[in-house]
Amino acid sequence: MVRRLRVSMLLLAVFGNLACSLSAKAGYNGKLTVEIDGLKNEEGQVCASLFASSQGFPSQRDRVLQSQCIKITNIPLLLTFDNLKAGNYAVAIIHDQNNDRTLNTNILGIPVEGFGFSSNPEVKTRAPKFGEASFLVAGPNTNIKIKLKYF
Repeated sequence: MVRRLRVSMLLLAVFGNLACSLSAKAGYNGKLTVEIDGLKNEEGQVCASLFASSQGFPSQRDRVLQSQCIKITNIPLLLTFDNLKAGNYAVAIIHDQNNDRTLNTNILGIPVEGFGFSSNPEVKTRAPKFGEASFLVAGPNTNIKIKLKYF
C-alpha cells in the first residue's frame, strides 16, 4: 500500500512537471533578429515578410504572419520580429528601391530588385519552398543572416 502510494506520487510529480513545461511553452514569446547583407545601394527601403507556414510563401501578402518595411540606414541592416511562438518560420526580403512594396520584374519575370530568403537557399529558376527557407525559433532570441541576391 505504501509502495503504491509512492509510485502514484512519483507519477503525479512527473505528469505535473510535464504539464507545467508544456503550458510554459504555450505562452512563450521569442524575438527574431534578421541581419540583411549584400545591399548594393541605400536607395529605397527593405521589406520583410515573416511566414509561419508554407501556405502563401513567399509572396502572398494575405498569408504573412508579420511584415515590415524600413528605410536603409546602415549596411548591414537589422530588423526584428517580436512575440513569436516557438516553431518553424521563413522570411522573404526584397530591396524595394522604388518604394512600391513589390518585387519588380522585367518583361521576362526576372527580378530587377534585390531579394533574399532565410537559410539563404540557392535560387535559380524558382522561388524556394518553405522547407528550403525555414528555420526554428526556440529560444528567447534567434538571429539569422540573409544575403540579398541581384540578377
